Amino acid sequence: MPTSLDLHALALEVKAAQDSMRQIRPITDRLPAFDLSAAYEVANLIHDARLAEGARPVGRKIGFTNPDMWSKFGVREPIWAYIYDTTVVQLKDTIATCPLSNFAEPKIEPEIVLHFHSTPRAEGGLRGVLDAIDWVAHGFEIVQSHYPGWKFQAPDTVADWALHGTLLIGPALPLAKLGSDPVAALESFSLDLSCDGRHIETGKGSNVLGNPLAAIAHLVSVLAKQGNHAPLSAGEIVTTGTITTAQSIKEGETWRSELHGVAMPGLRVKFSA
Repeated sequence: MPTSLDLHALALEVKAAQDSMRQIRPITDRLPAFDLSAAYEVANLIHDARLAEGARPVGRKIGFTNPDMWSKFGVREPIWAYIYDTTVVQLKDTIATCPLSNFAEPKIEPEIVLHFHSTPRAEGGLRGVLDAIDWVAHGFEIVQSHYPGWKFQAPDTVADWALHGTLLIGPALPLAKLGSDPVAALESFSLDLSCDGRHIETGKGSNVLGNPLAAIAHLVSVLAKQGNHAPLSAGEIVTTGTITTAQSIKEGETWRSELHGVAMPGLRVKFSA
């Protein structure tokens, strides 16, 4: 890691932007030496600061698992970040209202959310991941960019909480509800995303790195190489990445998802000021 980078100063700058909903110039524009390794160090410093403020980590988010987004946003592999009790909302039903005033250039991402009763095995493949899951849900992640115009490189996104804003989680279902072959179900299902009754995009489970379970396997592998981060453990929630491309959202809009080929209800969320 280049010794010229003041990672503590960068962490303070990025956290201040997050806390005040202020946008800043991408770090990679100013400091070309800022790479993914340095970005995860900055993210970890911000994580420590949030813990000191009383936030409680409840799991992780995986970003950029949809390769259709890689060229658009200048990334080449998935990224991850912690999510907290202050940013995760488990809905009582399938309808929600979400204010947008705390987000910078927000977008919506329909995702599959998994809950773990044990640590997934790194060597177990998709079946090893499956064996560690006790429930599954559909959710909307609201992502944001503290860099104007969503212009950034991969290290910038890692430093900026992997673009996390909030996670709205629909009804949790036992894994058995996916049928006799959950691996195939999570790969083959489709999802229609609409705004104010207008169809926007159709996505499928395989858009998430081939299968949402593959996104988990990738995260397990990455965490094993990042020795300063704890592995996934029992009780954690992981949202696996967007099924469609991320779509810009505005106050007053109502967005809706409908899933086909898998026994999970869609969600409807209205965005307020």
